[in-house]
Amino acid sequence: MHWQPSASLETLHHRAQCLQKIRQFFIERHVLEVETPLLSHATVTAPHLSSIPAYFQPIGSDNQQKVFLQTSPEYAMKRLLAAGSGPIFQLTKAFRQGEIGKRHNPEFTMLEWYRPGWDHHQLMDEMDEFLQTVLTCLPAKRLSYSQAFQQFLNLDPHTISLEELISYINTHAIKAEWVNDRDTLLDILFTHCIEPHFSQNRPCFLYDFPISQAALAKICYEQQPPTASRFEVYFKGIELANGFHELQDSQEQRRRFENDLAYRKQHQLELLPIDERLLAALAHGLPDCAGVALGIDRLIMLALDCQTISHVLSFPFEDA
Repeated sequence: MHWQPSASLETLHHRAQCLQKIRQFFIERHVLEVETPLLSHATVTAPHLSSIPAYFQPIGSDNQQKVFLQTSPEYAMKRLLAAGSGPIFQLTKAFRQGEIGKRHNPEFTMLEWYRPGWDHHQLMDEMDEFLQTVLTCLPAKRLSYSQAFQQFLNLDPHTISLEELISYINTHAIKAEWVNDRDTLLDILFTHCIEPHFSQNRPCFLYDFPISQAALAKICYEQQPPTASRFEVYFKGIELANGFHELQDSQEQRRRFENDLAYRKQHQLELLPIDERLLAALAHGLPDCAGVALGIDRLIMLALDCQTISHVLSFPFEDA
């Protein structure tokens, strides 16, 4: 029976140093470290994410409660923000169903932080400082989602029709006959035809996405066409982080959750409970803020030039 760690002891020492450096980064900026539950009665409704369920049974009871291992600490951290916490960060475990491979482990470490009073552009500035500090890399390049598609594919991702996208996919001989969803086709084009052009020497920030990909981000209606105020970070072929100028409107957030559930029902996916505590916190008043979630294991892969996530984990899922 194999029992030894998949990461070398030298790598584990480097990992510990990296985590210390991350904490020091936030200590110097007076950002409060917090902890939130891994188990929750609700979870994300987003169709592209699947939670891992767990079951709690009180002693002496025949009733089991279905709960969920969290895909991220976002909802609980927003409740802290609404309670007046000020700027906060968290290093925590997160869990996602079905995600396993060279860059995925069902259980992984996530860094998430929030900055009240900031938008996603200000958070990109700090994220850039963070990456330079931890990875000793060059300052990041920045491209809007629209600029990336126009520069590398000469198309406008905000206005192109589904039929035109399908034609474009076929022209580039990309196999995607099974896809009939505009956002999925845009993502396939991005992965195959844009991301490979990003520099290997510096991170790249992609920002201001189509509103159909807003997730929990605000919509900027001042731009034409309107865009979702969010960003993603890529470096050396790895998607590293997602950031948002956070949505504050509880009614709009409920509408998005309900749209997720409608999609899940249509596609015969599990229907999940909406997090009413998050909606109550938003209704109470989430401060104007920006937040970002970053995969620590992937960050350490980049820092140590490792090719697979198991090389930076003590025990990956298959050895746990």
